[in-house]
Amino acid sequence: MWQKPKPPRINDRQRAILDQDFPRFSEAEMARRHAVMAELMEEAEIDHVLLCGAGWFGASVPWLTGWPVSVEAMGVFTPGEQTALYVQYFNHVPQARRIAHSAEVHWGGARTINAVAEELKNRGAANSRIGVIGPMRFTNRDILRGVCADVIDVNRQFVGLRLVKSEEELDWFRIGSAMSDLSIDALIEELRPGLTERDLGDIAEHAYIPWGCRTVIHFFGTAAMDAPNLEVPAQYPSNRMLAKGDVVFTELSADFWGYGGQVLRTFSIGQGPTDLYRDLHDVAQGAFDAICAVLRPGCHAQELQDASSMIEEAKFTTCDDMVHGYGGGYFPPIIGSASRPNEPVPDFTFKEGMMLVVQPNVTTKDGTAGVQTGECMLITPDGATSMHDAP
Repeated sequence: MWQKPKPPRINDRQRAILDQDFPRFSEAEMARRHAVMAELMEEAEIDHVLLCGAGWFGASVPWLTGWPVSVEAMGVFTPGEQTALYVQYFNHVPQARRIAHSAEVHWGGARTINAVAEELKNRGAANSRIGVIGPMRFTNRDILRGVCADVIDVNRQFVGLRLVKSEEELDWFRIGSAMSDLSIDALIEELRPGLTERDLGDIAEHAYIPWGCRTVIHFFGTAAMDAPNLEVPAQYPSNRMLAKGDVVFTELSADFWGYGGQVLRTFSIGQGPTDLYRDLHDVAQGAFDAICAVLRPGCHAQELQDASSMIEEAKFTTCDDMVHGYGGGYFPPIIGSASRPNEPVPDFTFKEGMMLVVQPNVTTKDGTAGVQTGECMLITPDGATSMHDAP
């Protein structure tokens, strides 16, 4: 008989958010977002912003309207006016109207961009500069240029708005992080010889899908520890079967309405790690601890790369980005190790309320073996604290 998997480890306030039919932010939080967007527009000298999303992606749409995006969705945001949200497919409009709470929802018609262009005309945009957040096709840009003075990319400025999280956002991120932890719990219980890599994805998803979350990623790498041939988790699973003496290393992100965590772990199957994998894991854990020890408000990005020097001292290197900003996107700073840099290390200083993933993927120099260790961290006044509690 089917049983719902164990619940996430969250507090009562977060449980109340989870238990809503369609979770939504407070009116005060949405007003804050509208206000900071208006400030961005004033600085950029733009009069309207077009919010673009498609294929379940496009962070500006849910951030300003509450609609998490299914297929193509475009919103017209003008300070002091009701946001107009245009949604493709007609059968997606009814739910968008139930969920969106900071916008008036319309069907996008035969071509969403034409409906948006008409909306802009009605708002007197003929002599206006229009900002765009999210992906936009060249043909859509050309149509907009026929109804306004100029079209400006403000994606970089929007990322700046998302770097420091509000208290309400942190509750949602903690829910997403707790859901990601459930995947690690499930793998601890279920990993055994005879499973395939495809089974691992099924185990991970079954831990959080019943709680209303969806998958951002579940990347897995598997190899025989005595004959390794893989240094980083793969984006697509193979049908390889696990055996005693294998290593499994993974990168997992569950998503709660656009708010997720990220947790990275390494497992050995049926026996302890070999000397090589113990060394790789010890260096990865040491690098993780050293990076987290220097994280604090005012910390510079270069300090993080410097803190990871033990990787090169141990004659190892990395394959994945070692650190990246997180929480609404793959944000700056993106930092590699000294031996596999993401050049150049950006001139970036951390602030309280920023989130980032620390994930030293320590590998052999020949690229035959690797481990992955890390998780999402929050910058607090006293340093960095984890968003996770997975062992």
